[in-house]
Amino acid sequence: MQSRKTVLLLVFMLLAGILTGCTTAQKAKEPLTIFAGSAVKPPLEEVIQAFTARTGIPVQASYGGSGTMLSQMLLAQKGDLYIPGSHDFMDIAETKQAVKPESRKIVAYLVPAIVVPKGNPKGIKTLADLARPGVKVGIAEPKTVCLGLYAKDIFAKNGLTAAIEKNIVVTPKSCEDTATVAALNQVDAVIGWTVFDNWNPEKLEVIPLPKEQLVKIGNIPVAISRFSQQPETAQKFIDFLTSERGKEIFRKHGYAVDEKEVKF
Repeated sequence: MQSRKTVLLLVFMLLAGILTGCTTAQKAKEPLTIFAGSAVKPPLEEVIQAFTARTGIPVQASYGGSGTMLSQMLLAQKGDLYIPGSHDFMDIAETKQAVKPESRKIVAYLVPAIVVPKGNPKGIKTLADLARPGVKVGIAEPKTVCLGLYAKDIFAKNGLTAAIEKNIVVTPKSCEDTATVAALNQVDAVIGWTVFDNWNPEKLEVIPLPKEQLVKIGNIPVAISRFSQQPETAQKFIDFLTSERGKEIFRKHGYAVDEKEVKF
């Protein structure tokens, strides 16, 4: 009888171990979830592929306006990482206690510029040209997209707010959409990022703004969400994102990964 009890106990322990192993495996397969501004989409997609290939950890990313992504993360109360297109919205995320400030890192830098359809049909050369009669201008929605905030600040600094605002015909909901309206010739110019011509070199041209006309440059930060159920895995992704391999991918897409690399 004692022998039978021993066998049953061993079988029970074996089954318990198998079930525990299955549970652990299931947890290990749970994807990291990222809420990201679309300004970071091209290189981040490649980083995700490289990270998953190296670690076997799946990653799911949602893209849109940085403010919209923050609102979605707060509403859902889930997500592992927040990567806005500019530090401005990460500051807001910290204020709202949506992220862990100690995990915050800078990934890359972005510089505002005038972006026009390939061939520059309206011959736009300067910021003042955006105020010319008949020029159709697009800027990202300032309430939810950092690029829109930068555009408004640039117009104000150069005393062109009223003159340019009368020419604004569309306010796209993300950086990606802002690039698209220019690529489709729906506008004559947008305020975009200098990396837009790397996104779509066959359809877009970038006209850099003089440094003295800029209010600031942006940086793309990353931080762990306070809702994350797997912060250690999220930290592994940050480590990879900011590693030399991650930087190499961002450089490949035309992004500066150090302030010294920023060009005007």
